[in-house]
Amino acid sequence: MVRVACIGGGAWGANLIRNFSTLGALHAICDSDPETLKRHAKTYPQVAVNESFTMLLKHPALDAVVIATPAGQHASMVKQALEAGKDVFVEKPLALTLPEGREVVEMAARGSRILMVGHVLQYHPAVRALNGLIARGELGKVQYVYSTRLNIGKFRREENILWSFAPHDISTILLLVGQMPSTVQASGGTYLQQGIPDVTITSLAFPGGVKGHVFVSWLHPFKEQKLVVVGDKKMAVLDDLSKEKLVLYPHHVDWIDRAPVARKADAEVVPVPAEEPLANECRHFLDCVERRIQPHTDGREALRVLEVLHAGQLSLDREGAAVRLGTASEPTNQGVQVHPTAIVDQPCEILPGTRIWHFSHVHAGCRIGADCNIGQNVVIGPHVTIGTRVKIQNNVSVYEGVTLEDFVFCGPSMVFTNVINPRSAIPRKTEIKKTLIRHDATLGANCTIVCGVTVGRYAFVGAGTVVIRDVADHALVVGNPARQVGWMCECGITLNVLKGRAKCEACGARYAVDRKRGCRRVDKASLVEGTS
Repeated sequence: MVRVACIGGGAWGANLIRNFSTLGALHAICDSDPETLKRHAKTYPQVAVNESFTMLLKHPALDAVVIATPAGQHASMVKQALEAGKDVFVEKPLALTLPEGREVVEMAARGSRILMVGHVLQYHPAVRALNGLIARGELGKVQYVYSTRLNIGKFRREENILWSFAPHDISTILLLVGQMPSTVQASGGTYLQQGIPDVTITSLAFPGGVKGHVFVSWLHPFKEQKLVVVGDKKMAVLDDLSKEKLVLYPHHVDWIDRAPVARKADAEVVPVPAEEPLANECRHFLDCVERRIQPHTDGREALRVLEVLHAGQLSLDREGAAVRLGTASEPTNQGVQVHPTAIVDQPCEILPGTRIWHFSHVHAGCRIGADCNIGQNVVIGPHVTIGTRVKIQNNVSVYEGVTLEDFVFCGPSMVFTNVINPRSAIPRKTEIKKTLIRHDATLGANCTIVCGVTVGRYAFVGAGTVVIRDVADHALVVGNPARQVGWMCECGITLNVLKGRAKCEACGARYAVDRKRGCRRVDKASLVEGTS
């Protein structure tokens, strides 16, 4: 028999404890609150109790853990349990960020561990019956789905109402529609705690034309949990608080004189088994652990829900702007501005102050420094490093192998390459040549930097120039192929060199110029502190 420990004995944790005890699998209870443990010890005297999660994980007789702690602790506790070699059932949400959720799922896969997430509605007999009706075509073509999950309380301080209530409904809608939405749009209201919305409405648009919305609130005068599915043949209502859980409405619409007229029909009650969804869920987890099979609500399903939640949160943060799925970027720092049409793959590090504009795409593995400006239709990466205060104008692709140091300027539509002899039919991803653009260099509009070169500090590449060899510090190059025609000051003004000396007419900086050492400043520190 599988032996589990329930971590967290609060309101929902108590329900899990009860079910696993009934199933004969409860081996231990863990909670940081001594009073909670004392209460459960009286109810389940045969079960071990422990305040230390770390100590509990060392118990060799323990097969799996069931985590029902506050949402902010989920990801870290799941990782601890997986590292200890335990299978895990964790309540929703799996994590409070998409990258952390991905990390947890990858860890479970590497360790061949069972990871199940508590999207309990998928184990509801009425949801299963409704899903069967849709699959058999009894509702016809599904046109829209909406759900309401409303109550007064329980208020949270770690997550907002979207992350607290909506995961169940999002999971169910994804199951019924059978695909991910293409766009997510969310709006809400904050009334009790600053920065934590109490009410949200999330709209989902699916590629096949299905629409959906999820209305959740913990600031509502009465409890309501309903799911409505409208098809072109019948409509279905799942009311979890009603005795008749699932009801069909075979209403239809006639067209008379080119005007739609509703034809109402009697409701049809769909019989469903009187089963507790949570009991079904707990039983399924034990079966998965024993038989080593993937749960219905495994880590991959949890990531799909997290992706929608994350897109909804981005939309909330952007005052209701629609977010295309696949573009729901999550920069690793606050203070980063990403336009809703831009895509930032994860993992990716972007430092505060950076702005990424329309239709740009930052691939995974990139690091972008602070206060950069990434223009429209820019592609970066994968695995590209960009320094501080870099400006990349519109229509530039910074491919793998290219490194831009601090204060580099890339003009509109300039071009980098990363393979010397590309052929469409011959993959050459292992032949990428590195290109280094040193700090404060300027690359003019429509210039081309052929891979494998270094463009020096404060160098200036003229518009339309084709660079095929290294460019010296402060050098001004133009033409195809590039040829040096002068020297540039740090401030971007051409220097007038006389007898190996030059003074900038704009800023007064003084330079020495010779064949061996090139151009170097001789009067004082660089204009840009810390970059010389």
